[in-house]
Amino acid sequence: MKRSLDIAGAAAGLAVLWPLLLTLALLVRLDSPGPALHWSSRFGRNNRLFLMPKFRTMRTDAPDMATEALSDPDRWITPAGRWLRRTSLDELPQLWSILTGRMSLVGPRPALHTQDDLIALRTRAGVHVLRPGLTGWAQINGRDAIDLSRKVALDAEYLQRRSLGFDLAVLFLTLREAVTGRDVRH
Repeated sequence: MKRSLDIAGAAAGLAVLWPLLLTLALLVRLDSPGPALHWSSRFGRNNRLFLMPKFRTMRTDAPDMATEALSDPDRWITPAGRWLRRTSLDELPQLWSILTGRMSLVGPRPALHTQDDLIALRTRAGVHVLRPGLTGWAQINGRDAIDLSRKVALDAEYLQRRSLGFDLAVLFLTLREAVTGRDVRH
């Protein structure tokens, strides 16, 4: 049932949002030199690496690491990128990853290939068996404002509570968070 919801949601999202996606791609290209999409190496289900698309929010010469690990993240984030991140619109290209089965609408956010600490904690908690999500329980309960242990605890709670109803609630709450931009640090 979950995979059917993922396919239907991603297909509907791409069909309805394609004008917005094209507009955002143009905005990124006009804002700074480089491609509109950034393909990020991420850990997915069972700790398998995959390439995940996002609208590019950083300069092309930015280090390939988590934003919070950068000494001066504002130096690397583009003007349009700041707005894209606050509204979470940079995440929309991941609908493609959902359609292809690498991601789900709801699940733990995919870890960067450099986040060994997060990957280890999730593996210990058994969360690594889940398909990563466009949004997740941790994202609507603190997003960037929570530490890794709290994030993994929320991911583990999602693993225990997951159901169609819970996924729908997380999706609804995600819309609220995206509109407010709450708990986005960079």
